[in-house]
Amino acid sequence: LESEDAAEVFRAWIVDKGLDVSFRTAFDSPSTWGILLVDIARHVAHGFARDGVCSEEQALEQIKAMFDAEWDRPTDLGTTDTRQ
Repeated sequence: LESEDAAEVFRAWIVDKGLDVSFRTAFDSPSTWGILLVDIARHVAHGFARDGVCSEEQALEQIKAMFDAEWDRPTDLGTTDTRQ
């Protein structure tokens, strides 16, 4: 947080049972977002393991299974607005 190179690239909220996000494209390539999303999944899995819900491996398996299911059959395609 104290680095001059720090930049926020993503925030997410649940609002009225739906997802709201704020993001900056921030990277030269969309593929970099794949790395970011996997890193986030690993942090989330670590949190579930730390809280004693399941192991990190189990959490990652569940996250990936739902990611793949949502990728194949989206429950909500959402809308994207440009806001400043």
